[in-house]
Amino acid sequence: MAYSKSRVEIDHRAIKKLNRAAIEALKKTGEWLHTEIGQAQVVPMDKGTLSGEAFFCDDKDAENGSVSLVHSTPYARRLYYHPEYHFNKEYHAHAQGEWFKPWIDGKQAGSVEKAYAQFYQREAGT
Repeated sequence: MAYSKSRVEIDHRAIKKLNRAAIEALKKTGEWLHTEIGQAQVVPMDKGTLSGEAFFCDDKDAENGSVSLVHSTPYARRLYYHPEYHFNKEYHAHAQGEWFKPWIDGKQAGSVEKAYAQFYQREAGT
């Protein structure tokens, strides 16, 4: 029986760099999606609150692997979960309920993962 000896050295600085890259890539992906949704004009608009200052990317928990796109208005939930409403399309041509759906399982499915991968590669320097 043949035996072999191995020695493994862990590069902690490289691991730390990759972890920082993952956090930054996550933050950038959240901002990217926020911009994508705004440019797609899918969020209903009347006075601009729902798609303006009340819609933002919350990345305070990015170090734990979570960013959130937040609508901080009391009526956002009602509008989101009722796609049967007749949304005014005067300001946003594609206004609809469930406006995140195209990025979850619609035409844009997979684009968030691709964006994250690109941001991660850029941040990690690979």
